[in-house]
Amino acid sequence: MELSLVDRWICGAEVALRTLSGGSRAERATPASAVADATAPPPELDAQDKRLSGALMRVNHVGEVCAQALYQAQALATSNVELKAQMARAAREEVDHLAWTEQRLTELGDRPSLLNPLWYGGAFLIGLAAGRLGDRVSLGFVVETERQVEHHLEGHLERLPAGDLASRAIVDQMRIDEAEHAAAARLAGGTQLPAPVRGAMRLAAKVMTGTAHYV
Repeated sequence: MELSLVDRWICGAEVALRTLSGGSRAERATPASAVADATAPPPELDAQDKRLSGALMRVNHVGEVCAQALYQAQALATSNVELKAQMARAAREEVDHLAWTEQRLTELGDRPSLLNPLWYGGAFLIGLAAGRLGDRVSLGFVVETERQVEHHLEGHLERLPAGDLASRAIVDQMRIDEAEHAAAARLAGGTQLPAPVRGAMRLAAKVMTGTAHYV
């Protein structure tokens, strides 16, 4: 049964509260569990490596907070039932990422970004604007966002301490999932965004990640 607009906004508000309160639960086991189950225990991280891993995983957690906002907003903005379902499927996988990164932050003795409500609100408005421009543009926005996120995660795999096998396993699975989301959006008809728009997205992401690294 199709939900009314009011019901959809209520559901969206519930997702926002759950996202920002740390109440999200993963459907899939964290990829870090494979590391924990290995015969040889992972090496102990020193204080410097823990700080670096914590900062990088905080940035990744912010990305997942924003992903929830973007997918919720874009689903609200479209009347296409199939596109709503596609956005919902991707959002569920992003919830896994959200829960995994939050759990890893706790294990590292670190915390999420203090600015998460700001990140969520900004991403929601951007997603709503993209959705209002039409389904092809909205899907194109997903393609470009996920492509940039995939590149960002590849950079984190290079920067994470070699001994932080748990964080590396999480980031690698996130990278695989983001590439699949981009491919699905492209196949669904996503159009390539103009170069200035792609550049603005990269700049906004740079500001966000640079801030979240510390705050």
